[in-house]
Amino acid sequence: MLAYIVRRLLYAVPILFGVNLFTFVLFFGVNSPDDIARMQLGAKYAGAEAITRWKTERGYDKPMFFNPARAGTAKLTDTLFVDKSLRMFTFEFGSADDGHNIAREIRSRMGPSLAVALPTFALGLFAAITLALLLVFFRATALDFWGVVACVVMMSVSSMFYIIGGQWLVSKVWALVPISGYAGGLDMVRFLCLPVLIGVVAGLGSSARWYRAIFLEEISRDYVRTARAKGLSELAVLFRHVLRNALIPILTGVVVVIPFLFLGSLLMESFFAIPGLGSYTIDAIRSQDFAVVRSMVFIGSVLYIVGLMLTDLSYTVVDPRVRLG
Repeated sequence: MLAYIVRRLLYAVPILFGVNLFTFVLFFGVNSPDDIARMQLGAKYAGAEAITRWKTERGYDKPMFFNPARAGTAKLTDTLFVDKSLRMFTFEFGSADDGHNIAREIRSRMGPSLAVALPTFALGLFAAITLALLLVFFRATALDFWGVVACVVMMSVSSMFYIIGGQWLVSKVWALVPISGYAGGLDMVRFLCLPVLIGVVAGLGSSARWYRAIFLEEISRDYVRTARAKGLSELAVLFRHVLRNALIPILTGVVVVIPFLFLGSLLMESFFAIPGLGSYTIDAIRSQDFAVVRSMVFIGSVLYIVGLMLTDLSYTVVDPRVRLG
């Protein structure tokens, strides 16, 4: 197992380096440091002297990959690529284009993102699997038919409709919870009830329909018929056999999502004014703060690779037939 983890980590390094290099070339190929300075300063104040001063203050005055003005290894290390891109491997994100420390902002915003994402993920997973098992238990009945119809309708509706409709109905008409905002302590529950509920409902249709398809595939296998022949009830068959053997395809989709909980929900946090990483990314895109966007892209790449590794490792827990050499 240890050798497998080490090997996967060694595979991940060149992949992450390639993504990092591609992101750097994409950002600075489309927008040069001069263009970034003009966008941050505005056309009214973007004179040649102001642009030079802005680049010098934020470290954008260095060459891209090679610095002929320096000596020795500094020719390669004192460059824009090393300073703005490779340093992310040590989680040194530097300062945003507006001067704020990116690492400090990420640490302060991670809590609100997890406060929304974790209950949404847990409750959504529980609700989707429960609904899928219920539909499979009553398969080929009217309940199953109309349940699938409801799932298709729910997954066909835009998440924007759930957000705006939920804010209008629950917050404005019924006045049960605040329409937006965030607070610490126990007051946090009042502000998070609605976004968590909307997140669960918005993803319930597609998730329940997918899990239902997985359970229906498993329930037609030979081991299920053998279990029924031994006299087990349908509930025992579903929970002790079908659910357990369906965990591998479920884990494939679930474990990969877990690392992305740290990044928050872009739409949810923006509409509900939650100061998490999702709203932080949206604000950076709106203000064209490329330093923040590059940092969030890098974190997303790292978390995605971690998610894939967790998925492979989780297979050994639910399926002893899987051997990782």
